[in-house]
Amino acid sequence: MPITNKKTAVIPEGTLVCINIPEDKARKDPHTAAEIALGVKNARASRIASEFDNGLKFIKKYPKSVTVYGSARFKPSNPHYKDARALGYRLAKLGYAVVTGGGPGIMEAANRGAKEAGGDSIGLNIELPSEQILNPHTTDSLSFYYFFSRKTTMSFSSESYIFYPGGFGTLDELFEIITLIQTKKIRPIRCILIGVDFWKPLETYIKKQLLEIHATISKKDLDLFIITDDHDVVEKIVLSAPVRS
Repeated sequence: MPITNKKTAVIPEGTLVCINIPEDKARKDPHTAAEIALGVKNARASRIASEFDNGLKFIKKYPKSVTVYGSARFKPSNPHYKDARALGYRLAKLGYAVVTGGGPGIMEAANRGAKEAGGDSIGLNIELPSEQILNPHTTDSLSFYYFFSRKTTMSFSSESYIFYPGGFGTLDELFEIITLIQTKKIRPIRCILIGVDFWKPLETYIKKQLLEIHATISKKDLDLFIITDDHDVVEKIVLSAPVRS
């Protein structure tokens, strides 16, 4: 018999309502207006709290880490894949755990390099409708259902954030991290954007539209990130970032 999550609430007419929802359905289905109106608590709340708790406990095992973001679509022959692999190796040799989303593409490349260097290669995977397979180059991993708990874990203890070219997910992660730094919700760490060919057009848009034409950011906000292809520059920024206690 499936485990159910019983929900009880009193609706305005005074009628007592009890809703039985299977555990797996309660945590995966979208919220409904009826649930919100009834103030119903269900298995999602405990699942979310558990993911945050497990994620933060997990990542605290690695006091020095760098998080690498980027496209899951790049193949080993792609120049950005090769670059991320080389950088992952270099970061691991510097004593940093390399943290990624655990998937293919750039994530696999950075993990692969770190593992080849004999370092800690961490994958924080996400459960998707069409399952994302954890790449084979991680030395430790944790799986998440919710994107937001995974994203919090990925950013929680890193000394630096490195972004390779990617799609909507990578851009989402970049702008979230930049916003958190801008609003002082996390420490002022400069985001490193690798791939001048990919990121320079975005920088041009930000300078022209956001700063000059519409004034939706300040000039100092341009210092929240740096665009480079030079691994020596990356190393200098990473080493200059204080280790989180």
